[in-house]
Amino acid sequence: MLITSPQNQSIKNIVKLAKSKERKEQQLFVIEGARELSLALQSNYTIESAYVCREMFEKTKYPDVLSSIEDKNIFDISSEIFGKIAYRENSDGIIAVAKPKLHTLENLRLSKNPFVIILEAVEKPGNLGAILRTADAAAADAVIVCDLQTDLYNPNVVRSSVGGIFTVQTAVCTSEEALAWLQANKIASYAAELQAAEFYQDIDFRTPSAIVMGTEAEGLTGFWLKNATKRIKIPMRGKIDSLNVSVSTAVLTFEATRQRGL
Repeated sequence: MLITSPQNQSIKNIVKLAKSKERKEQQLFVIEGARELSLALQSNYTIESAYVCREMFEKTKYPDVLSSIEDKNIFDISSEIFGKIAYRENSDGIIAVAKPKLHTLENLRLSKNPFVIILEAVEKPGNLGAILRTADAAAADAVIVCDLQTDLYNPNVVRSSVGGIFTVQTAVCTSEEALAWLQANKIASYAAELQAAEFYQDIDFRTPSAIVMGTEAEGLTGFWLKNATKRIKIPMRGKIDSLNVSVSTAVLTFEATRQRGL
């Protein structure tokens, strides 16, 4: 049966899930796009339901994604209804409702020589998503988000990560818990700070390492500046004194990747 009414309860609930409060209460979130859904399925996320606009889905590069979802959980919807529940333009006609995972430090599995990205009090979903995308591209072991100020499953995080939220190991904790975890795993921490004495190119990232990034407005708090192994900076040659946090994270991450010969 084709869903054509915006008053359909499932459609109304997808709209509700745009709000963090609803996502937390229902323990559900929305995935838009066949590529993102494919990555979620590969990472063993539980898909509750999928809503497909067939005329749009015909153009997808991931036509097999529906084969991993039970037929009883797949619902056809009109293009008008899809337009009401979609978060982005140029979508490929599929939206799914999924269950989130538990993101704890205890669940992280590290390589023998880990590289970790730590974010303190990240506020903007787009920045968090972009950093997850970078982490995936560089094969970072994990992203640890301390004192989270946004929702990990915010639609803008899912969208801007291009599915990286599903492929990168992620943990949410306090800064104190993250520091204790780093120390227990013998991972050196490098805090990014504008006034640091050492340039990032002079740091040896070939051993177990973590970069620690703060907010764009305030930078890192005194906790990390005091407790990190070293403070490092990116040289700024122009009149503007800082980069977007996702760009800074990418610069430091790929320097570590370069040094490691990856």
